[in-house]
Amino acid sequence: MPKNSRACLLAALLSVVAVCGGDAVARVFPFGPRHRAVNDLANQFVPFHAHLWDLLRGRADGGLLFDWRAGWGTSFLPDYGTYLSSPFAPLVALLPRGDVEYAVYAITVLKTAVAAAAMAFLLRRLGPGAWWWAAVLGASYALCGWSLAEGTYNPMWLDGLIAFPLLCLVGEWVREGRRPLLGPLVMAVCWCANFYTAYMATLGAALVLLVRLAVTDSFRVRTLGRAAVTTGIGVGLAAPLLLPVLLGSRQAHPGLVREFAPVAGTDFLARLLPVTYGFATPAVFVCTAVPLLAGTLLFRRDVPGRERWLWPGLCAAVAASMQWGPTHLLWHAFATPNGSPYRQTFVLSGVLVLTAWTALTRGGGPSVDRRAVADGTKSVAAHDAPAGVLPGRRAVAGGSAVVLVLTLAALPSPVLTPWALVLAGAGLAAVAGALLLPRRGRYGVLAALLVTGTLLGQAAATTAYADRERLVRLDDYPPLGPEQVRRAAALAAADGWPAYRTDPGLPRIAGNDPLLLGGQGAAYYSSHTPAVLTATLDALGGGWTSRGRNLQGLDNPVTDALFGVGARWRDGAVVRTDTRLPLVTVRPPGPPPVYGRSPFRNQELLLGSRVYEAPHAGACRVGTEVFLWAPDATGPARLGEREVRLLGGRPKRQAAMVSLGLQRTPGLRPSLPGPGELGCLDHERLRAAVAALRARAATSVEVTPSGIRAVLPPGGGTAVVAAPQTAGWRCEDAEPAPYGGLLAVPLGSGRTELACSFRPPGLRAGLAAGAAAGLVLLFRVGLRSSAGLGSSPGLRSLRRRGRASAG
Repeated sequence: MPKNSRACLLAALLSVVAVCGGDAVARVFPFGPRHRAVNDLANQFVPFHAHLWDLLRGRADGGLLFDWRAGWGTSFLPDYGTYLSSPFAPLVALLPRGDVEYAVYAITVLKTAVAAAAMAFLLRRLGPGAWWWAAVLGASYALCGWSLAEGTYNPMWLDGLIAFPLLCLVGEWVREGRRPLLGPLVMAVCWCANFYTAYMATLGAALVLLVRLAVTDSFRVRTLGRAAVTTGIGVGLAAPLLLPVLLGSRQAHPGLVREFAPVAGTDFLARLLPVTYGFATPAVFVCTAVPLLAGTLLFRRDVPGRERWLWPGLCAAVAASMQWGPTHLLWHAFATPNGSPYRQTFVLSGVLVLTAWTALTRGGGPSVDRRAVADGTKSVAAHDAPAGVLPGRRAVAGGSAVVLVLTLAALPSPVLTPWALVLAGAGLAAVAGALLLPRRGRYGVLAALLVTGTLLGQAAATTAYADRERLVRLDDYPPLGPEQVRRAAALAAADGWPAYRTDPGLPRIAGNDPLLLGGQGAAYYSSHTPAVLTATLDALGGGWTSRGRNLQGLDNPVTDALFGVGARWRDGAVVRTDTRLPLVTVRPPGPPPVYGRSPFRNQELLLGSRVYEAPHAGACRVGTEVFLWAPDATGPARLGEREVRLLGGRPKRQAAMVSLGLQRTPGLRPSLPGPGELGCLDHERLRAAVAALRARAATSVEVTPSGIRAVLPPGGGTAVVAAPQTAGWRCEDAEPAPYGGLLAVPLGSGRTELACSFRPPGLRAGLAAGAAAGLVLLFRVGLRSSAGLGSSPGLRSLRRRGRASAG
């Protein structure tokens, strides 16, 4: 087996063993009773992968452009481009839907392994060195603290972990003037897989390219031009996905806006060590072999001075840029992110690994310049060149001193743990000893075992520690189990879409229960939650968390009627209702409703009838259903024996309108946890209002993966679709006009059909940009092929023979 293949396979194997071993030690799913359902992993990634399973198996309500399940109907392409466009995501369909958590875990581990293999391949490509060292350093990159602590529950980010070494490889092709077709294609795949971390990886790869140009004396303006063109074409090819994502973000409900505050320097340094954790600190940890080797480069006099200083300087520059406000914004596309503010940390880990490899491979002579020779001769492969001289005792002592100084500087940090110091010290001794051992025979094997053992021990321990800490520090949710499977089966049996909606109901499992469990509800959580959806749900009494981006389902008979909910999960079973409307109704001519402060009145405005009564002396009339709107209250609310717990407190979260049950005793007042408004629902009035609207409802409704058609009764008015009017809706023969936040179309007196389709904003422009980029790529490749053919030695020889014959 070629040594490059051996290095890649070993790197992948080491990463799998470390991740799975650490999870097994922590007894975390799938190796123990502790679950992984925390934060966005439970709220977004698992539900979105479950929905992808449905799409791939033809069982979804909607298609690639539009999703009818969540948020009462939302644009799906931006969500796909944000959460599901990884080439690995379709693998979820290989397992049963009930095993989606296993599938997501397997994809997470696979991505980590591929990142390790990609880095190992890049290292072997950059310079000569022992294949097992390339494997260990490649795995060290994939097992960095960012990957183990943050990427594991944000698996979409792991595509950026893969992208960094791939884009550095593209930079090598650009430097050498090679691979004009493959380079932009790799760039496009990386940006499509996850544009967010690919952007960071591209910045990091650009910095690496600049250093490579400087240390190999190949700095040319035309090389920078090639890099810019390659990047532009690659990003252009990804534009059909990128532009809808960008515009979807702009139309989303604004999330948390916070000012960046750099962490204490001691905390930054502490996260270089294994077995540390912090949600708002950079998880920079890489195996102790990496900073030790990077430190040795400063003390290697046999390495050219430019190379000896530029690589450590790049590490310092990237680290400093993470702590300075303007460059922090640059790394994050000029927007401080919600949650962890150090999402670019994997780039620093990658640069450290590249510096460590340079320390291993550049001793004993000048670096190998791989530029293609102008006359067409073959370039020298890095792994065919003689291996560099490993660091000597002086360099190892210097590198060890660097690691010790950084560790001592981190001692005041509260992030530091005793195990961090123990494992870092043991790892430093093991790696330093391995570097000082003789290079051949059994000593070489011992050196490999010492370094590999250090990597596996530190990475597995860091994985286990992060597993435990996440469950303590982050929000967690119920994992999928028999109860959830039973609930999903009951919802599927009751499903009647599009005749009516089936709501997955309460209690809530995660932020995207309609995607996870089935049905078609209001619950929805995404970076692209439309502002119009949040505003509409808020006006009708809905609840939310994450400052309005994580929308909760609303269990209310009036909104159930308005949005055509004919069945919902409640109290452990599916409950059906007859007070529902079709998806499309026709309202009388007149102005659309204008919402006010009271959700009770807003529901009545959208319904067109008064159905709520005000309480008298704090109590509702007997026979009415008591509803409470207390958005800022937290605690139990009671009416008789019925108790409901509220969790509110704007601006972070808002409690939904809740039912306290039927008023059975005259004068019985509810006990409230805080200020709130009561509404007394008269179900007879509601039935009458629904019956009146049904008389003017669509006689038939057909739903497509990206649109809706309906046959309407004659008479004119306004056709109202029970879906939010998000940007992208287009209707035949009329311009949509919002009706209380819902999609609506004014009708002429003779019009009896409605046909609307959805196209995500930016899709047409993205397709045009992608086509243009494709044409530029083909023209560029064709031009280079013509130039190469015209200057080839064989063609020049034929021309000379032709001229000689003519003479």
